[in-house]
Amino acid sequence: MKLTVRALAAASFAALALAASLPAHAQYQWIDGSGRRVFSDQPPPPGTPQKNILKQPAARPAAPAPATDEAESSAADSTAAPAAAPQASTPQAAAPAAQDKALQEKLKKAEAEEAAKKKAEADRLAAQKAENCKRAISAKALLDSGQRIMQSDGKGGRSFMSPEQRAAETKRIEEVMRNDCN
Repeated sequence: MKLTVRALAAASFAALALAASLPAHAQYQWIDGSGRRVFSDQPPPPGTPQKNILKQPAARPAAPAPATDEAESSAADSTAAPAAAPQASTPQAAAPAAQDKALQEKLKKAEAEEAAKKKAEADRLAAQKAENCKRAISAKALLDSGQRIMQSDGKGGRSFMSPEQRAAETKRIEEVMRNDCN
């Protein structure tokens, strides 16, 4: 029997695809009572000791089952409650609690960092307002002194501030003082 390159490549690809899909189906591994290793997509039987469970999927919140009518849903709830109680005391239930604790610590740390950033920003803005207030008070004192104030005309020349310009500048400085000075 002669294999062509194309047939050999197809067989190799099929074997690779099959091998890659196997771990997706066998999510649980445990050693059964007779010492054999078992691979399954179903959880081990209830009597299996925790030390014999080699691999299990990460804990995920269970999705609620769709109920067809109220009688079936209430019957399902009453039968599900006793079955869930023994599982809560197993070490498997402790793992999600530890993950929740770590997640809560991360969230607290992130909230603390966010609060620190907000406080730093508020402090920066308060310092900036204080500096603006200080400058506005100084400029207001200069304008109120009655001295002639020189200003640049934008073309390299200088001129004295007119009374209209002085009034406009006084109004602008008073607005800054209202906003930045308490």
